[in-house]
Parts: sequence; C-alpha cells; structure tokens
Amino acid sequence: MVTLPPIWLLDVDGVVNATEPGWGGPLHKRGLWSAVDQYEYTLRWAPALVDRIHDLHVNGTVEVVWCTTWCAEADRLERMWSLPALRRAFTEPLRGAEASTAKLAAARNVLADGRRLIWTDDLEVPRSGPLYDELTAGGRGLLIRPTSSRGLQRSDLKDIEIFALEDR
Repeated sequence: MVTLPPIWLLDVDGVVNATEPGWGGPLHKRGLWSAVDQYEYTLRWAPALVDRIHDLHVNGTVEVVWCTTWCAEADRLERMWSLPALRRAFTEPLRGAEASTAKLAAARNVLADGRRLIWTDDLEVPRSGPLYDELTAGGRGLLIRPTSSRGLQRSDLKDIEIFALEDR
C-alpha cells in the first residue's frame, strides 16, 4: 500500500514572507503586484527556505498546498520563487474572518480526507486548546506557528521533514 505524503498547508505572510528570516546569506526582497488589492507589496524571504519548500514538494516528501490570502494570485508567487504550480486551499480572494474560516476548513478537510496535516501559519495555527487537540489527535497533525517577523526557521523545516517521513 502506498502512503500518500502529508498535505502541507502553507501560509505566506509571516511564514515565508518575513522581515528577519535569519537563514544566513542575503535576504531577498521584491515588490509583487496584487491585482486583487491594486497594490504592490514588498516581500522578503530567505532563498534557502524557498529552496527547501520546493525540494520537499518536488521529491514527494510533502504535498504543498497554498493556504494564504495570496491563494487567488498564487501563480505570481510561483513565478517569483520558481515553484511548480501548487494546489490552493481556496481560490477566492479572501481576507479577515473569511480567510480564517477558509484556512481552518482546509485543515479539517485534509484530516477528513484521511491525509496527515502540516499547517504553518503565523496567525491561525492554534498553540493549545481544543482546536489544537482536534487537529493533532492521533499524531496526524503537525502545527507550526512561527514568529511573524522571522517566519519558518531551519528547525521548523527539520520538524516538517521528520513528521513527513514517519509512517513511510
């Protein structure tokens, strides 16, 4: 029986886009136009982080799924970061409470579909309590809530890889 890799629900702002990513090497910075918002955002990231995300997805360790307010325009991120086309947790341009609701629904859907869950989000991922317990029950979920200014760190990626390779 082939075991499918876990689904990694990946937020962008405060997770990949971080002002002080701390991965060593130069920080990359670029403006990215949002047609939805009619605004150019400045994104900052550690190239080594984006490379790790790319590699973990392409080699089948995880299946990365965008779960971000950028979902409606994720193709812009994929081009900028040279990522393959990834699935989206939702396709509408959602903000605020609507985005929060859609992100939680996406996490629950991953588990309901029988897949293991990795969820990285600097705002929505619970750190404790009933929702945390629900999403991590039976060891089926790994929740990482990075500090917004730092985003995902090397230790987080190591935890993701270890979790993803369990049960294989």
